[in-house]
Amino acid sequence: MILHSMSIVCRHHEYMLADRVPAMYSTRVVRRLVEDMPKSRSRRSGRSAAGEPSSPSTADQSVRERAYVYIRHKIASGGLSAGDPLSEVEVAEGLGSSRTPVREAIGQLVASGLLEQIPGRGTTVARLTRDDIIDLYELREAMEVFAARKVARLGVPAAELEQLQQLVDGILPLRKALVASGEHSLNEEQMGRFMQLDLNFHACLMLMALNPRMQKIANETQLMIRIFAIRRSGHEAAMLDKIHSQHNEIVRALRERQPERAMRILSEHIEVSLHERLAEFDAWNRARAMRRDLPAAFPFEAISK
Repeated sequence: MILHSMSIVCRHHEYMLADRVPAMYSTRVVRRLVEDMPKSRSRRSGRSAAGEPSSPSTADQSVRERAYVYIRHKIASGGLSAGDPLSEVEVAEGLGSSRTPVREAIGQLVASGLLEQIPGRGTTVARLTRDDIIDLYELREAMEVFAARKVARLGVPAAELEQLQQLVDGILPLRKALVASGEHSLNEEQMGRFMQLDLNFHACLMLMALNPRMQKIANETQLMIRIFAIRRSGHEAAMLDKIHSQHNEIVRALRERQPERAMRILSEHIEVSLHERLAEFDAWNRARAMRRDLPAAFPFEAISK
């Protein structure tokens, strides 16, 4: 399997299929993504890809879109975690732009709940409460299980299922590298790659349902990004095997046009993930409480990671 190191970003949909996607992606799902992408512009010439001069307002819009995508990618890939500060200046410098369009992008992400502005602390990545996690997972299960039912019932081209399968099998090289390293669990960089594969798999499944109203809800809530941005500990080989098997069974149910089976497996898969996130949240909360009450015994660096 040949993989391209590239990003397919959709401006109007929640999902970001990033880092590594199958080279053969040319189906209707991804064509929808590509058609909605902001058109590339030359910052040096001030002209659009078609050669037309770009107005200042259009150029600002392009920068705002790039800033929006850049910040979301940093959060989804684990580069920014809950509670981390976000510097408007650093983002503007990284994009080679003024601060105004970056500020507008940050405003959009604050409005959607992905970022929050705290007096005295500035802009930070939003922290989820325990109830937030439960609410988001319930919404995710309702929409994603519906998508699986629709896809399995109506069917999709074999090429799309093959591409979904490639995202499933992308876990295998990570498992192989983990075993070869002799380490107990994935390191931070490997876990980031896993999370991107996992997000891409579930994002593709949602997009295959071709339901614009459902996509609108996902967009407005930043549903999948907020869920997959929850900090996780590195997975062990057994966990990678389990997730690979579950994803594999989901694709098999879709391929064999078995909607009830696809719904059941996916629902169980999401519920297991919810319990894992809640357990990790509870452990983090306990550690935070102990740090507050016994700061000398629980140094900040040791339990904030």
